[in-house]
Amino acid sequence: MLGNFTYSNPTKLYFGENSLDYLREELQKYGKNILLVYGGGSIKKNGIYDQVVEILKSCGKEIFEDAGVMPNPTVEKLYEGCERARKGSVDLILAVGGGSVCDYAKAVSVSVHCKEDPWDKYYLRMEDVDNEIVPVGCILTMVGTGSEMNGGAVITNQEQKLKIGHVFGENVFPKFSILNPVYTFTLPKYQMVAGFYDIMSHILEQYFSGEDDNTSDYLMEGLLKSLIHSSKIAVKNPEDYEARSNIMWTATWALNTLVAKGKTTDWMVHMLGQSVGAYTDATHGMTLSAVSLPYYRQIMPYGLQKFKRYAINVWDVQPEGKSDEEIAEEGLSRMESYMKEIGVVMNIKELGVTEDMLEGIAKGVFILDGGYKVLSSDEVLQVLKDSMGN
Repeated sequence: MLGNFTYSNPTKLYFGENSLDYLREELQKYGKNILLVYGGGSIKKNGIYDQVVEILKSCGKEIFEDAGVMPNPTVEKLYEGCERARKGSVDLILAVGGGSVCDYAKAVSVSVHCKEDPWDKYYLRMEDVDNEIVPVGCILTMVGTGSEMNGGAVITNQEQKLKIGHVFGENVFPKFSILNPVYTFTLPKYQMVAGFYDIMSHILEQYFSGEDDNTSDYLMEGLLKSLIHSSKIAVKNPEDYEARSNIMWTATWALNTLVAKGKTTDWMVHMLGQSVGAYTDATHGMTLSAVSLPYYRQIMPYGLQKFKRYAINVWDVQPEGKSDEEIAEEGLSRMESYMKEIGVVMNIKELGVTEDMLEGIAKGVFILDGGYKVLSSDEVLQVLKDSMGN
């Protein structure tokens, strides 16, 4: 039976090659002071920065810059961003970049007027926002996280070796997001395919929960088949507009909260991957790819019918003459071949994890209960050991 739920997503999307044209229209809704948030400077090399600044200035905006947002935004960077936003009395935070920049912008938005330490309040105590929120707009340059249409914001505390995501309510969702697939063309291949796997993981972590014949599952199977098809094309030709636009749209739908409705959702791959990232500062999507198959092979017996369905409906496994276990395993084997084909990382050793880190990483994993099997501490450690590869 489909569970009861409420659904709302207030983010307005502008999609396509001319989507930046709508920035002027959106800027009219906000005050004069804009905090322009971006990463390491690639937007200056590819010309996006100049285009955005020109529009901001032509609209009479005062620009306060917050550059240097790292791939895994740190709590120290969050404090810095809050200070910049306060000094500028900013009316809008405009994030130009990938998911980390969008996540960071949302974290700043809820923290600027927070009377407490936002790390303690939002990331350790997981409390709701009870103060003024600075609105956020996003201009996306990398796909994967879905951060452009959700309330998620992941922050890393390197000193505590914790990487934690807080999923805020719809009042923190970006007010608008601009999605131009062309902006993703110049992304390095490693980052591109890491984003592809991040999308896949988002879908799978919602798909592998529950046994009902759920509309959400049909939607996710379609999204997965679209992603697999288009990502193979994009790896060979990163400037194939049709492939990159379909992937960009799939990424948004993978995590804009729609397909989670009626599902318990799992998210243990993210918990494992984020703990690996807290120790290694590795690329997010690659931490997920490195732990996924060991985790899914661990839980497959407990959700066998869904893994069988996945194999047949997504990977076109022919079930005749095979046991349910054989069908399910063949599905995971085809997934493994696909992951190798697009070039994602297949073990955590490649990300810099050493044997002496494993217990600490395991301790940093938040154990969730939405999937087919609630892992014990020993089972978490075993998944990490299996993720080390041969």
